[in-house]
Amino acid sequence: MKAKLLAEREKDSKGEPEKKKSALFGFRQKVQWGVFVLTIAIGIQFFIYVYQASQGGQITVLRPPGVEGFLPIGALMGWKLFILTGLWDTVHPAAMVILGYAALISVLLRKSFCGWFCPAGSLSEMLWKLGRRLFGENFIVPLWLDIPLRSVKYLLLGFFLWVIIRMGSDEIHMFLQSPYYKLSDVKMLFFFTRISVTTLVVFIILVLLSIPIRNFWCRYLCPYGALMGLLALVSPTRIQRNPGSCTDCKRCTKACPYHLPVDRKLNVRSAECNGCMDCTLCCPAKDTLEMKTKGMGKRSWSVVRLGTVIIIVFLSSVYTAQITGHWKSSVTEHELIFRLKEIDSPKYLHPGIRGR
Repeated sequence: MKAKLLAEREKDSKGEPEKKKSALFGFRQKVQWGVFVLTIAIGIQFFIYVYQASQGGQITVLRPPGVEGFLPIGALMGWKLFILTGLWDTVHPAAMVILGYAALISVLLRKSFCGWFCPAGSLSEMLWKLGRRLFGENFIVPLWLDIPLRSVKYLLLGFFLWVIIRMGSDEIHMFLQSPYYKLSDVKMLFFFTRISVTTLVVFIILVLLSIPIRNFWCRYLCPYGALMGLLALVSPTRIQRNPGSCTDCKRCTKACPYHLPVDRKLNVRSAECNGCMDCTLCCPAKDTLEMKTKGMGKRSWSVVRLGTVIIIVFLSSVYTAQITGHWKSSVTEHELIFRLKEIDSPKYLHPGIRGR
């Protein structure tokens, strides 16, 4: 009976509907590429900005606040300070906006920030798809090794949260106003432009592991993704499967980038689910596998609708931050030029390192 139902579903899915599904499969990738290219452009613009400032001459480009998306630890400190005192970090305010956006999306629409928006996640996906083309399939880490490896990102997240939780509001405020933090975005840039041999070797190893193994960085090491996954556990949105019309073809499980057993679940609640919706697109049985939000009745999310909401919420967050004065850094060009002259002095070491 299941085989007959599967044959009928596959027959119905041919032609125009199949072409439509192929187009939908590429929609998320278009969003990912758009954000990835934007991130590269922001990086190039910031490099030019810092280079011109370091020369002490005229600065012809604006500092892109979006670069602060790579300062999540400072953003976490900023949010704690805001919750305790109502003070908004003026040094790197965009970092708080971007982290807040990622958290909001994760709570509402699962870990879709990672599956749709994060440039590191997009790069990781590009690498494992390259590996699938090269080797025909991706390597699946054995369960006895996969589980302890997955705990690493939560341990890293736990360490950062433990440090921040122990800090009082005065201590956080001092850190956010410290010389180090005022140039932390430049320090982050130098991490890539002045890369050490050790860092380069580690980066190469991560890239090589990301080719045969799906989302190696995201699955095992990313504390940012760990936080978004924990927030997604309370999300009212999840993948739902109708066992009555399911054909047991297991295409959904094979398509899942995190190897989740979608074909055996009524609801996918895992913190690993990144809302990519690839499982729903590959399902041959109509209305069998859908992403739904509690309270929306029988309405389900389409790929286009989900992606559109993710983009609109981001643009709205940035626009709101801009018009309310919570987006642009208070570090002026004049101050940056002055501080860059002494950036290699002990004064600009991390306060924790400098205090040893």
